[in-house]
Amino acid sequence: MDFREMMDSKYRDLLVSYIKDESEQALYQGQKFSRKSIEHKVSPEDIISLHKNLIVDLYPDIPEYVIKSFDILLEVMIGYGLAYREHQSLRHVQQELRSEMEIASNVQQTLLSTEIPNVKELDIGAISVPAKMMNGDYFHFVQDEAQTVSIAIADVIGKGIPAALCMSMIKYAMDSLPENRKFPSNVLENLNRVVEQNVDPSMFITMFYGMYDIQSHTFHYSSAGHEPGLFYDAASGEFSELVAKGLLLGVDQKTKYEQVMQHINTGDMIILMSDGVTECRTEEGFIEKEKLIGYIKKYMHLNAQEIVQNIYKELEKVQDFQLRDDFTLIIFKREV
Repeated sequence: MDFREMMDSKYRDLLVSYIKDESEQALYQGQKFSRKSIEHKVSPEDIISLHKNLIVDLYPDIPEYVIKSFDILLEVMIGYGLAYREHQSLRHVQQELRSEMEIASNVQQTLLSTEIPNVKELDIGAISVPAKMMNGDYFHFVQDEAQTVSIAIADVIGKGIPAALCMSMIKYAMDSLPENRKFPSNVLENLNRVVEQNVDPSMFITMFYGMYDIQSHTFHYSSAGHEPGLFYDAASGEFSELVAKGLLLGVDQKTKYEQVMQHINTGDMIILMSDGVTECRTEEGFIEKEKLIGYIKKYMHLNAQEIVQNIYKELEKVQDFQLRDDFTLIIFKREV
């Protein structure tokens, strides 16, 4: 005999036992009955109806207004049951989506993973933290035999799985262009054509691409509408912006990108970032660039990785530990 066939007698026993003794044991058995009812998909209104019928059977002289009160309770529970089942269905769908997002996030991390180059002349630090499960920021290092270290940092205007797929396409497009890595402007022009032909017009990508020549200690860079980087001149103690003209990727197939060169002396630093750093929002509004520079100065005596990690902690704190945008920060510090 299954649960539904014997639930009438079980509930009758529970009800009679509690009315007679008001025992804690009967209440505990009632909780077990409730769990069993859920397991066997017995609706709340079915239990209310059962309760009403048993009360009428046990107490035939029960006042009419009490019986009517069960009728309104029954209607309330019918609505509650429908809403509850809808909630459970939506919760199940949400759990499935979360599971799929976790898988997609792991795949994204695998596809877009990059290693920080180990170069004795340079101290390099990098951190990238998504605001949500999927990261709309992307950075990638390339170290080649020609004594150069290249860095790409990009931001998709859009979030979630479409942004992740777009970033994967950018990475593999970059991997197919090794002959152009010495010329950041050429890299962006080639990527721009790929994006314009393959990405939905509603989605745009900003990118900063730079190449550090270890032998000459020069940094060549171009930008496709990306957040300007910062250059720290150790001799003067001054900061300046690394600015290069160029439209976002995917806007115009014929776009040309400006290429700029910066000499790097011992102690100088290059600071690259996504707009999740400069557009960090507090109760007073966006942080000023001077505040970011203040954090850099505060920690610049540390190694590059410690600098980016400490700046992230500072900016996370001023946002009450709630990132509103993906956060990516990269620092090159010339050591010798």
